Amino acid sequence: MPRAFKSPAGKKLSQVFQFKITLLNIETPIWRRIEMPDTTFDDLHESIQTAMGWTNSHLHQFEIDGQRCGDPSLLDDDGFGDSDFLDSTEIRLSQIFANKHSGFRFLYEYDFGDGWRHEIEFEGTKPAEAGARYPRCVDGARACPPEDCGGPWGYDGFLQAIRDTEHEEHESMLEWIGGRFDPEKFSPTAATKKMRRGLSDWRKER
Repeated sequence: MPRAFKSPAGKKLSQVFQFKITLLNIETPIWRRIEMPDTTFDDLHESIQTAMGWTNSHLHQFEIDGQRCGDPSLLDDDGFGDSDFLDSTEIRLSQIFANKHSGFRFLYEYDFGDGWRHEIEFEGTKPAEAGARYPRCVDGARACPPEDCGGPWGYDGFLQAIRDTEHEEHESMLEWIGGRFDPEKFSPTAATKKMRRGLSDWRKER
C-alpha cells in the first residue's frame, strides 16, 4: 500500500509549496509543476517520481545549497563515502524554504548510473484552495523517458531508433517498450492520480 503523507499533527493545511521540475540535458524540455503540502523531502521524492513517471527503481538524492539530502539507509551504502547529508525522511519543506525566495533552485538526481538530473525551482508558497487535495500536478509537458535507457544521451538515441523505421534497432526498441511510446504525451490529471496513489512501501521490499 502507498504511504500516507506525513502532516504536522493538529495543523490545518493553510498553504502549499509550488515547484517546477525540469529534466536537464534534454533538447526538448520535459517538465512538471507540482503543489505540495508541508511534508518531508522523502515525500517530495515520491511526488517527483510519480509526477515525472519514474518507477523508483534506483537511488536518488537532492542537492541543496551544495549539501546532499537523502535517505540515510540508502546513501550510507551508495559508495560515495560521505555521511554528511540532510535526512530526507525527517527534514520538512518548511525548514528549507521558509527563508528562500521564489526562484531558488536546487537539484534532484535519480539513477546515479543513467544520471537523470532535474533542476527544481521553488516558485513560492500560495494559499491552499478550499476543498482541494494535495499533492497535485497542475502543469507539465512531455513524457518521461523509459527507465534504463542510458540517460539523456541514451534517450536521444532511443528516440531516433523508434522514429526511423529503417534504424537497425527500431524493432528491438519498440519491443523493449511494449510497442508504443509517445514522447509528447502528458496529462496533469493522470500525473496527479499517480501522485495520490503514491509508491508502494518500497522500504519493506528491500
